[in-house]
Amino acid sequence: MGDLGMASTAENPSLEVETGGIGLRHIPLMFVRPAAAFSRMEDTGAYGKALVVLLAFAILVGYAQVQTGLIDRVVDQQTEQQLAELEKAQYGVVDKLELKDAMDAVRKGGQFMKMVQRLAAVVFAPTYLLVSSLIIASILYASVALIGRKPEWHTLMSITVYAAFVDLAAMTLRLVMMLTYRTLDLDTSLRLLAEPGKPTVLAGIDPFRIWFWVLILMGLLITRQLSRRAAIIACGLMFISSTGAIIGLQYLPAMAG
Repeated sequence: MGDLGMASTAENPSLEVETGGIGLRHIPLMFVRPAAAFSRMEDTGAYGKALVVLLAFAILVGYAQVQTGLIDRVVDQQTEQQLAELEKAQYGVVDKLELKDAMDAVRKGGQFMKMVQRLAAVVFAPTYLLVSSLIIASILYASVALIGRKPEWHTLMSITVYAAFVDLAAMTLRLVMMLTYRTLDLDTSLRLLAEPGKPTVLAGIDPFRIWFWVLILMGLLITRQLSRRAAIIACGLMFISSTGAIIGLQYLPAMAG
């Protein structure tokens, strides 16, 4: 019987069952068959290479944004606009020396903003992915422990890291949108449907973030780290908290003013 089973498998390769843990080749599955990827996750450090690839591509996306010169062009336009408004507002009010000092301060501010925007593109994005993955995995680890189950750190990190490739896809789409519309004031949320320049709750509604949390929920259920109810509560609370923080940041400047 054993020989017959082996013969049948050899004659029908489609009957073969793929074995082994998750690896880099399974990253595309997160976009087409996430359940198949999550079913391969084990309590090992196999997510390490995926994390390196995730951060490396995040840096490349940021570097591409810097190399296009879009940041410099946008900041230069903003600086020139500020200079024009300053010159118009101060014309005939202050002497030329004071006006020159004020304009020099605006130009220096523009140069500083360029540096900040470049660092944000190349450094902040990968740092955010790394820190957020660690925080989410830590919260999930605590959640599993609190309900009396044995938490598996490597499994939880694998779920978070592989789901974060959705964030990488969002970053790439934002880069394409920025290059298309020649502006930095773009993201993948529904904020684009609101009036430009004004805070809105639509900034917290991002299809990619919703997709990310659906993947986290799916990973928790497939790997059986949490029960259905506990997984829904944990993911729901973290989604609401992160969404609330994003919306709050929209209104913070107005409240401070």
